[in-house]
Amino acid sequence: MIMMNKMFVSVTINLFIIINQIHISYAILDPNDFLALQSIKKSLQDMPGSTFFSSWDFTGDPCNFAGVFCSGERVISLNLGDPRAGAPGLSGRLDPAIGKLTQLAELTVVPGRIMGQLPATLSELKSLRFLAISRNFISGEIPATLNQLTELRTLDLSYNQLSGSIPWGVGSLTALTNVVLCHNHLNGSLPYFASQVLTRLDLKHNSLSGSIQPGSLPSSLQYLSLSWNQFEGPVEYVLPQLTRLNYLDLSLNRFTGPIPSCVFSFPITNLQLERNMFTGPVQPFNEVSIPTVDLSHNMLYGEVSALFSTVENLYLNNNRFTGAVPTSLMDRLMAGNVQLLYLQHNFLTGVPINPMAAIPLSTSLCLQYNCMVPPVQTPCPLEAGSQKTRPTSQCMQWKG
Repeated sequence: MIMMNKMFVSVTINLFIIINQIHISYAILDPNDFLALQSIKKSLQDMPGSTFFSSWDFTGDPCNFAGVFCSGERVISLNLGDPRAGAPGLSGRLDPAIGKLTQLAELTVVPGRIMGQLPATLSELKSLRFLAISRNFISGEIPATLNQLTELRTLDLSYNQLSGSIPWGVGSLTALTNVVLCHNHLNGSLPYFASQVLTRLDLKHNSLSGSIQPGSLPSSLQYLSLSWNQFEGPVEYVLPQLTRLNYLDLSLNRFTGPIPSCVFSFPITNLQLERNMFTGPVQPFNEVSIPTVDLSHNMLYGEVSALFSTVENLYLNNNRFTGAVPTSLMDRLMAGNVQLLYLQHNFLTGVPINPMAAIPLSTSLCLQYNCMVPPVQTPCPLEAGSQKTRPTSQCMQWKG
């Protein structure tokens, strides 16, 4: 009998400890956060091969769940999905209950197959500083109420299926440092960005349109990509204000007017202005130290500047350049210092090169379809066509 009583007492004590531990595990986290995590898990699933939610056992401490980080009784960071490169992501939808995590400072979602719209309740996350939901299938519009996230530093909604315009309220957020909305279906005009600490703006591969107004982009920008949109109008009063740029891509738009000379002095490695409607002569202030300059497929005219002789990869093809190619440019090409020089489809009349000279094997040179017979035969890209020289009638009509 004494032995049975001892066993009973031992079982009772152990049961009490287990119950107490369960109670503590529930009590560690704020009830609203606890319920929010439950709702989030119900609306999402691991894709085949993913085990992200295997640790989300609500009989334990949610602050020990994968991707959940707490401070005190509140969730302050939520990283949904395995962050390892190439790891399978999640599927499902983002539950509106995510707005109950009101102390959340960071919310990320790894690439996967999450669909549906962004919950409007994101605007309730007043402490949010980092929001990155990219490479999924999020659709609908960017909630205008994101303008309430006054602490937001990074907004990355890239590689989704978002439509509609960029809310002007997003542009009003003064703490933003990174805005990445590329590879969506966004349209409309570019909002004014009020943040004076914004360093990265990536909007490529959308359907944005309209002109870029002076003052709409802060001088703090270091990275600007607007390529593959439908922007139009001049940039001659916009780019001179962006002297800190170390990356600039305005390609595949409808920009017009002259290219400001100052851009050739920017500390960048790749200047991409191709496939627009830029006009006028191209006149750098000094020798261009940018390794790659692509001005192809515009309506630029005048003579090719000798200040481009220091560029390693120079695309001037499909413009209206006239005159002779600078001797200094050809000298550097023959010395192997210029790796690529595309001058095809212009109105050039001469190239200072010995027809018997051997072009360095490391160099790509294309001269065809100008107002001259190319003095040397070199391989050209297929899009250059097979015609070696322009018709005389075109050369006579074009006056530069």
